[in-house]
Amino acid sequence: MRVGVWGGRRDGWLTKEPDMPKPAIIEAPSVLGLRPTGVEELPDALLGAGLAEGLGAVRAGRVEPPPYDPERDPDTGLLNPGGIATYSAALADTVGGVLDDGRFPVVLGGDCSVLLGNLLALRRRGRHGLLFLDGHTDFYQPSAEPAGEVASMELALATGRGPRVLADLEGRGPLVRDEDVVALGFRDAEESAGYGMQPLPSALHALELDTVRALGAGEAARRAVGLLTGDGAGAGYWIHLDVDVLDDAVMPAVDYRLPGGLTWQELETVLRTALSGGGAVGLTVAIFNPRLDSDGAIARRLGDCLVRAFDRDTA
Repeated sequence: MRVGVWGGRRDGWLTKEPDMPKPAIIEAPSVLGLRPTGVEELPDALLGAGLAEGLGAVRAGRVEPPPYDPERDPDTGLLNPGGIATYSAALADTVGGVLDDGRFPVVLGGDCSVLLGNLLALRRRGRHGLLFLDGHTDFYQPSAEPAGEVASMELALATGRGPRVLADLEGRGPLVRDEDVVALGFRDAEESAGYGMQPLPSALHALELDTVRALGAGEAARRAVGLLTGDGAGAGYWIHLDVDVLDDAVMPAVDYRLPGGLTWQELETVLRTALSGGGAVGLTVAIFNPRLDSDGAIARRLGDCLVRAFDRDTA
């Protein structure tokens, strides 16, 4: 049911935008799926740039990761598989508590492996979708990932592919069905093919960067929301934002850089559309590395983008 404040016009009629629960920020500074290069400082950087105040968000806690092990697990080929499984359960507990309180969780990573905990929280509650905004598809299998980094595999693991310790968390895998995923804005096809990454499944909805550009960011986002909220869809969707979906020219503060990407305005449009569609239930922000942002300017710009995406009045 659509209720709340008056929104924009559609076919000559005023429509109502659904109310969004008040945001609650969860700090998830895990680098278990990557390396301790600086992304663990993302929560401090964005909070220091005023994100909580800008969103009018409450602070819902910080989930500390277990110790980092730099050696690949010989059985799975992954870095820190046991630690990530433990962390995912703890993060899911915290996200679940925010959802139970009727708030909108905004999870500040860390690396992209934190997505597993967020989706586990939803999977405990039933079927949900995923809007996956990332410059990379992150669908590697351990044999193709050069360093065993789960931050390059989280989408594969979330859809039930890979070592069971992470692909079947709590016996609930897959955390999200192929047909309930939209991957939007990726641009790594040549790179991933070179490494031998497994292909994306045919049921997963893929809107690569060139497609987003051809459609326009707004139309691409509307199509994504339609896929995630249509007949047979789950009870809402999680938004996962890896900031390397942004153009490398405006977001160089990431560890794995690729040319091209979305502009700030395109990202803001995609996020606002996804957040105002009535189905979003939570958001991850991951991979931003404050150590590569010496004067804090990128953190402030990223925070501003997020605040504007949540603000209906800027539409």
